[in-house]
Amino acid sequence: MSARRIASALHFHDFRHTGNTLAASTGASTRELMARMGHSTARVALIYQHASAERDRLIADAVSGLVDRGRKSRDPEPMGHAGDTTD
Repeated sequence: MSARRIASALHFHDFRHTGNTLAASTGASTRELMARMGHSTARVALIYQHASAERDRLIADAVSGLVDRGRKSRDPEPMGHAGDTTD
């Protein structure tokens, strides 16, 4: 496809959509997206926060880390050699 055809097929909104989608994928909040776009309601900003597989993995890993830290802080330290015994 020629550069002229590509340029005629692209519109300002395409760049706006791409920029806001990229901002959302970096973790921008709904409020931050609203400010970037100049919107006063969250309805349009939420469109850009569709999840990506990579972002889902980062969120899942972060939640898993919080759960692991919570468990470690509540679990008492093992005493003696209980882990070394066999039944």
